[in-house]
Amino acid sequence: MNNRFVPSPNAEADFLPRTPTAAVVTASYAPDLERCRLLCDTIDRYVSGVAHHYILVEHRDVALFRQLENNCRTIVDERDLLPRWLHAFDDPLSLFRRRIWLSLKTMPLRGWHVQQLRRIAISAHAGEDVLIFCDSDVAFLKPFDCSAFWRDGKVRLFRRDGVLSGDGHEEHRIWSRNAGSALGIEPSEVSTHDYISTLIAWRRETVTALCARIGKIHGRDWVEIVGAARKFSECMIYGRYVDDVLDGAGHFHGSEEFCRVHWTGEALSDDEFRRFVAAMAPQQVAIGMQSFIGTDVGRIRRLIGLD
Repeated sequence: MNNRFVPSPNAEADFLPRTPTAAVVTASYAPDLERCRLLCDTIDRYVSGVAHHYILVEHRDVALFRQLENNCRTIVDERDLLPRWLHAFDDPLSLFRRRIWLSLKTMPLRGWHVQQLRRIAISAHAGEDVLIFCDSDVAFLKPFDCSAFWRDGKVRLFRRDGVLSGDGHEEHRIWSRNAGSALGIEPSEVSTHDYISTLIAWRRETVTALCARIGKIHGRDWVEIVGAARKFSECMIYGRYVDDVLDGAGHFHGSEEFCRVHWTGEALSDDEFRRFVAAMAPQQVAIGMQSFIGTDVGRIRRLIGLD
């Protein structure tokens, strides 16, 4: 499979079509099937302005996820997105409970690494103008129109300005430096912006141009370059490409988050869950319950009125 991307002549143009098409993109895996089903149900109920929903999974999970497919939702096999030299195995070091992706061209990669690679690679598979990324442990609670992600022909780039200059963000700073290295940005050009959030949008043609740049600079497949460092963030790579390479062309910035996420800690009780939802900011339309926390999906369905 050839993963060397060639951008279209308009890949870095400033403006989208007058009415851009949008796709929601979700990377998932077998243990999150029911969470992903909940996401799909809430997208179908609350989200408008979406042409398609792509769910990206490992090859062995494709058959399981097919039950979520419909005319507007497609399950995408990672073998159709990523090079065949990247192989998934059960990891004996975890007593075969976890998966590991191995090759001679990258560091050993975990599932969260490969999910990020899939999100980048879908740009060559999809045909929509705008890709909206939504994790499988998210549920929409309010009506949301995807036109919130574009304005005057430009796409909204989530960015929290200057936060990496403060304490407690060392991992994010590493991700930012590695993004700069992959993109061929001079190490002296340090970014202090954070681009990581849930429910964000990218321009598809900008992603294909990003991949082409990485391949051209390094003379190797972009997957190989990104995967050579285990500490990377697809959001940092995209954000730094837009701001530091394109000087923001085709985008406007926004720092308000559309999804309220329970990142760490214990599973919430019913009352705590209700208080969490009640504390959503006015612009927030969805919640995220990190899957590793272990909140029961059936209980979430009941509490948001979908049981």
